[in-house]
Amino acid sequence: MREPRIDYAAVFRALPGMVALLTPDLVYADANEDFLRLAGRTREQLLGRYMFDVFPENPNDAAAAGMRETQASMLRVVTTGERDTMALLRYDIEDSARPGHWVEHFWSPVNAPVLGPDGDVVLIVHRVEEVTELIRARGGTGSDSSRARVLEAELYTRARELQDVNERLRRAHAHDREVALALQAAMLPAPTPVGHHRAAVRYRPAVGTLNVCGDWYDLVDLPGDRIAVAVGDVVGHGLRAAGVMGQLRSALSAASRVADGPARAVEALGLYARHVDGAESSTVVKIFIDWATHTVTYSSAGHPPPALLAPDGTVTFLDQATDPPLGARPEHVPRPQARTAFAEGATLVLYTDGLIERRHEDIDVGLARLADSLVRHGRSDPEALADALLADLLPPTGATDDTALVVLRL
Repeated sequence: MREPRIDYAAVFRALPGMVALLTPDLVYADANEDFLRLAGRTREQLLGRYMFDVFPENPNDAAAAGMRETQASMLRVVTTGERDTMALLRYDIEDSARPGHWVEHFWSPVNAPVLGPDGDVVLIVHRVEEVTELIRARGGTGSDSSRARVLEAELYTRARELQDVNERLRRAHAHDREVALALQAAMLPAPTPVGHHRAAVRYRPAVGTLNVCGDWYDLVDLPGDRIAVAVGDVVGHGLRAAGVMGQLRSALSAASRVADGPARAVEALGLYARHVDGAESSTVVKIFIDWATHTVTYSSAGHPPPALLAPDGTVTFLDQATDPPLGARPEHVPRPQARTAFAEGATLVLYTDGLIERRHEDIDVGLARLADSLVRHGRSDPEALADALLADLLPPTGATDDTALVVLRL
């Protein structure tokens, strides 16, 4: 028997109960028929609009907290990738036929993630059950009102229990985040001086409780007027990623001191990474800088290309020696490296993908944004330039991935 072809869009719109889909930016992507009918809005009034523009909070209620609590719940879903069940919520709705007239409503909401192929949250399923009549039934008489009071008590109990579970999970995640960040700080101290050359380093953890501690940087003095600089990114988050990060950073730092170039150092790191659980698919870029010859030599294992800003304002991305991430090949293959000259006063910027990548956006858009910011702020000293890049490129609400950044004046 042939399986029936299912129109999932039609199924979604026919679902009983109020269900809406929102983007991670809290913009309506779709809503089923019950949601439109019970919320008193047309599809055109919802789709493509920010949730709280469609349903603003009652300005006549100074104690209203529905918008804040709903927004916090949805952002937790985006950050953690986990379902969030809210406690019973009062959220008044403005009558679309009578502007300025607000109608009291009570809701029982649940927000759940829809994950994309990369594991990121691409949509939020917002399911709400209106319980206004149930709440209003308190104080009535007869069997119906008695039943209503029982249902109300059950609803309050269930919602509060789920809210308590959510709160315990958030506290546990917050504790893990604090420990991971402390470990990160211990393993990423301020760099030792690199001769007379000026460098600035930054680490910015992701917002939320889980997406932290996979990114790192390292600067190493080499014999002569040379240094080695690297940034890397470990797949995964939390304490495990922080531990792997520390091992890879230490191994590459040691290899840089004995290798004859960045490619050989990255090769050694790749061989080491095969024996570190959780190191597979990590990315790294390594650069040797030689002031005697005014050259930079680099090798990349799947990492975004460093940017070289010339004194005349030209930005070049160092992308001529890029190979797959660590552990991506079953057999050992020599890594490539490339060399380019630089002029006195040039600026070298190394970074991790949290600085440039955004959901549903081509990486070239992020690279162009970085180049534009470098040109506008390129005359600043490294410390000011590092701050300007973070201000220009990271979302004002905080990034969903951590970011490491090294700015070096050549």
